[in-house]
Amino acid sequence: MSQLLIRTATLDDDAALAAVDARTWSTLHAVQPRPEPPYGGFFTERNRPEHILVAEVDGAPAGFLRLVPPTPLACNAHVRQIQGLAVEAWARGKGVARALLSAAYEAARSEGAVRMTLRVLGHNGPARRLYESEGFVVEGVLRGEFLLDGAYVDDVCMARPLTT
Repeated sequence: MSQLLIRTATLDDDAALAAVDARTWSTLHAVQPRPEPPYGGFFTERNRPEHILVAEVDGAPAGFLRLVPPTPLACNAHVRQIQGLAVEAWARGKGVARALLSAAYEAARSEGAVRMTLRVLGHNGPARRLYESEGFVVEGVLRGEFLLDGAYVDDVCMARPLTT
């Protein structure tokens, strides 16, 4: 049986997470251009280790989730937003995404959040089904918000409460 661990990232994860990010890139979920070698670092001033939950399966990086306040406003401090969730192809179907989401709920609650939001591309059926099964509901759709591979794609805004 595989050992699954979810933990907060450290600076030592930089190269491994950059590689996961590059391998999992797809217009199914990414609006930025495909990363090109050399990939550079994963962490930036805006994308810091404390914002990243890392999933490891048997000690190998299997995925990550980025969890941040959606704005710096005090009146919005009760909300956390998922701004990225990626799972390696070899780790899919093993509960990695659900474990990352569960850890994100707990991390957000520990910071006093009562609401979680995210944005998902309209054509990303697998992610939308996952989020719906986790209690997220569609709160808005920005129709044709992105032009990806020559097609206009909706930006779907979803949310769920963190209260039990």
